Parts: sequence; C-alpha cells; structure tokens
Amino acid sequence: MQENFSLKPFNTFGVEASARYFSEVTSIEELIETLKFSNTQTLPLLFIGGGSNILLTKDFDGSAILLNLKGISEEIIDENHVLVTAKAGENWHQLVMYCLEKNYGGLENLSLIPGNVGTSPMQNIGAYGTEIKDVFESCKVLNLEKLKQCHTEALEVFNLEKCRFGYRDSIFKHEGKGKYVILEVTFRLTRKDHTIDVEYGAIKSELENLGIKKPTIQDVSKAVINIRQSKLPDPKVIGNAGSFFKNPTIPLSQFEALKLKFENIQGYPNGDFVKVPAGWLIEQAGWKGRQIGNVASHKLQALVIINATGNATGKEIFDFSSEIINSVNEKFGIELEREVNII
Repeated sequence: MQENFSLKPFNTFGVEASARYFSEVTSIEELIETLKFSNTQTLPLLFIGGGSNILLTKDFDGSAILLNLKGISEEIIDENHVLVTAKAGENWHQLVMYCLEKNYGGLENLSLIPGNVGTSPMQNIGAYGTEIKDVFESCKVLNLEKLKQCHTEALEVFNLEKCRFGYRDSIFKHEGKGKYVILEVTFRLTRKDHTIDVEYGAIKSELENLGIKKPTIQDVSKAVINIRQSKLPDPKVIGNAGSFFKNPTIPLSQFEALKLKFENIQGYPNGDFVKVPAGWLIEQAGWKGRQIGNVASHKLQALVIINATGNATGKEIFDFSSEIINSVNEKFGIELEREVNII
C-alpha cells in the first residue's frame, strides 16, 4: 500500500489526482486483506478497473484499490452454448477477441469498448444493438457489508434478474452502489448457431464497404472496430472516457412536439417512449468540436468530451459537461444524464 499516490495513469481522461492510499490486488485474498486494513482506518473506498468510466474531480481522501484480477475459463453447456467466465481485471476488448478466436458468438457488437470486464455489468455496457444483459449469465461479487461484519458468506452470485439491468443501468448503480465489488462475470455465448445483428448503426454499410455479403461474427466485429476507430478518439492518444452522456429517453408525446419544431430530430421509438441520440442533441446545440480552455467536444463525435491539451483538470471537464447539459436543456427541454462516474 502506497501513500499520496498519483491516479493519473489509472484514468483514461489522464487528469491528475492523487489517492491518500493506493494498492493493487491480484487475488481475492489480497483484496480482502486490503479491505480489512481500510475498514480499521474507516477509509472511503475507490475501486479502479480500466479507468475508462470515471472522472476524478479532486484528490481522493481514501483507499484506491486497483482490481487486477486475471483469468478466463470456459464451461461447455451443450452443443450450441458455452459459459465463459472472466475475472474483473481482464481487458474487455481482449476478452471479446478471445471469444471470437474460439468462434463464440454474442460479444462481437461490443468490440473495442474501453475498460475492464468487472465494470461491464455496472452500467450494462452496450453498443450497436447489443447490451451485456443479452449474454449475461451471472457475476460473482464480494459483499462489503458482510465482510465488515466478518460474515463467512461474503461472496455472493448475482443472476440476471438480481442485477436489474436497464439502459446503461443496474442494481450496482443504485441500492447496490458501494456495497459490492464485482470479482468475475460469466457470459452465455453461442458456439455455432450465431445471431448476426447488423441492423443497428452503420454496421451494414461498413460491411458493404468491406465487400462482405454473408458476415460472420468476426466480420461484424471488424466492422464495429472500423466504425469506432473512425469516430472515437483513442484514450491512449487523447484523454477521454468514450460516451460521456446517456442517450435520453423521452415520452412519445414530447418527441412529437419537438419534431414539429425540429423536423430532423432523430429518435428510436420504444412503446410510449423514444430514445434520442445525445450526440445529435449536443451537435445541434453547437458543441461539436467546440473547445473551452483545455477541454473540448470531439470534432467527429459530439458525445465524447476530450482532454484536448492533456492539461485539463477533472473540475474543468465536469464544468464543461455542465455547460453542455444546460445548453441542450435550454434548446430542447431535455436534460442529459452523465454516463461517466463522477468522483
């Protein structure tokens, strides 16, 4: 355990912030020992994975724990299904590539999403028509309250129903926030009868550009990677956390009223509600490519806020996002919600 430790290398925004204590754990046993120390000191906890979904707005006066739990295992269920279990510290995209090499289907539309496996259930990560809940089997968690009480059954398993997945949402962002640490996640994938989903976004047109008429799951992954690389900045080059805001869902009546005023407004109907692309709203409000000081909205994707100069503070990025929220709300009457976890 180290003191006054810089967290700059552990957040993809690349902002400077320090933790009072920092430790890296590679096993459940190490994690429990670290937590026992933190409990005796009554320290607040910050669990770090890939650092791709956090914005550090100030120094953290507590114990930051890097979850570097590694390992992937498989269990064949039947002729067409396999359970793949990955530890929390495994890189998400590397897991997707691992499954594609084995010809396991289900994760291909989620290629190149930044971050680690452990955080994937927290916000039910999704892209191009696929969400974690579509392939989720279970996850193993450590119950922090039971651990603090020296309870012998601190390890628990959450199934699909218990996770209460919603759009970029789960139990871990509400009543379970701060109560559990996700240790590993198990996915139910297909072995041969794959469902090829190319209807969402630009996947179909990208496959046409590649000259592919009967795509495999590997082809879909390649198309997704090409699209993401063409639109989204690499966090290793420009500090960012991917999509900063959720796509808002509004009542159908509100959408129809907006359509009278903004005839080109985009939306994806779902019953009595419509999901509106946040990127479109931000762009229409005049923020695409706009820079204030060290922070900017990306020139190719307004949904992405970037550390343009590399010198931005977390507070600068947060304030920039607040200005976008206010601007979109003023123009459309829609309040955007941050997808990134603010620390």
